[in-house]
Amino acid sequence: MAESGTGQPRARISGQTIIDELIRNMEAGRLELAYCILLPCVFSVYLHPDDLERLRPVRDIIGEDARRALNARLAEWNGKRPRFRRGGAPKPWRIARSDWWIELFADSENAVPPGDVEIHSELNDAPQPGYRGVKTTLVAREPSVTAARVARDRAATRRPPEKVFAEIRYRDDSGPQTYRMTQDQISIGRGGENVWVDLPLYASDEVSREHVRIKRDSPSGAFVIVDHSRNGARVNGRKLTRGKEEPLPDRAEIGIADALKLTFEAKR
Repeated sequence: MAESGTGQPRARISGQTIIDELIRNMEAGRLELAYCILLPCVFSVYLHPDDLERLRPVRDIIGEDARRALNARLAEWNGKRPRFRRGGAPKPWRIARSDWWIELFADSENAVPPGDVEIHSELNDAPQPGYRGVKTTLVAREPSVTAARVARDRAATRRPPEKVFAEIRYRDDSGPQTYRMTQDQISIGRGGENVWVDLPLYASDEVSREHVRIKRDSPSGAFVIVDHSRNGARVNGRKLTRGKEEPLPDRAEIGIADALKLTFEAKR
């Protein structure tokens, strides 16, 4: 790394370096549970103030690209299946939120050198008992940003809570789950390589990669559901017509093939 006064250009951080470090941090911070492997999904990225100022005009693009890269790596890990299985199906990889939270911060105390990055990660917004995340840096030095400062910075930048349009409760191979729908359209299924779904179900191959899609009409708040599967879906016991939008009641039981059931409840 160049030193001041040497006449050599100072090291400069790149967006690709930040993304590579996010992926490395995500893998290093994994937590294996009984039925799944949980990955960090809340990232605070600390940069030298000059580096952050240079990247500020494209920070949203970096965040968007980073989410795509993290989703791709998650899909890659979930798409890998061992040739010979021992002890049952492999555990799925998942995150505890519906999306990644990534924020860039300036290290105002000048502890992070130019061209360096320090990343603090957590499994979820809420503190995890006995597990406080991991930190990675590009150089061999002790982390310089304290946990208290990370908590303060996150609180200062936390966006207002998203409006929850509906809750979906279910139990799959990873145990009981609750998904909060905060957008007007979500896809549900097993997902996999090159197939991204908002709500991944960890179940048998009876569940299609994209099984159903739920849409919300913003003006009226009404919901519809579309079956995109090969093994069918039902709403309150009634079989759906594949490819056709059909009304979804505010309270409904959604049958996913014969594999599992989702309890849907709209929030008004």
